[in-house]
Amino acid sequence: MKQILWIVVCVCVAAMKLSAQAVPAARPQQQETEPKPEAPLSEPSGVSAVDPKVYKIGAEDVLRIRVWKEPELGGDVAVRPDGMISVDLVGEVQANGLTPEQLTQKLKEEYAKIVNNPVVMVSVQAVRSKKYYLTGNILRTGQIPLVVPTTVLEALSMAGGFTEFANKKRIIILRGDKRLYFNYNDVIEGKKMEQNIYLENGDFIIVK
Repeated sequence: MKQILWIVVCVCVAAMKLSAQAVPAARPQQQETEPKPEAPLSEPSGVSAVDPKVYKIGAEDVLRIRVWKEPELGGDVAVRPDGMISVDLVGEVQANGLTPEQLTQKLKEEYAKIVNNPVVMVSVQAVRSKKYYLTGNILRTGQIPLVVPTTVLEALSMAGGFTEFANKKRIIILRGDKRLYFNYNDVIEGKKMEQNIYLENGDFIIVK
């Protein structure tokens, strides 16, 4: 009789253990987290290497204007030939000759009339006001944006090299009505470095 009672007790204990394992542990209630504050405006990656403190905005440049937490303001605008841009709720603004940093400050003052403490960013999306041209026996030809100060040697290097029949000793730079000459072989050997001039807007580099 005692043996039977012992077996019954063991069976009951085993059943209780299995029942406890079958009930999943209560999950702790997830606490609601506050939404993270929106990050301030920053320059998106991949944008051209325009120095906002140095680069002078010119006609035909394309600018992007953004106002933090005010997506309906700003947008992409092109600088007109008269140097002006049209900005929503602000009107006509002179952009030609200003750096992106200076234009940012100017627009901040204008937006402050309609928005409390506006955070404004102006970036150059496309450089079209300053350019030089490559033509002749060189791998890359055509119109090249003049984004940063660039020497003739740098321009030729970025063009990817010369064709087989290129005359590297007498490269011509047309600047208005002037003809300047550049000897590639001399310059790469450190000779007559004064001919490695900085390019100006509208220069033509001709490799015969």
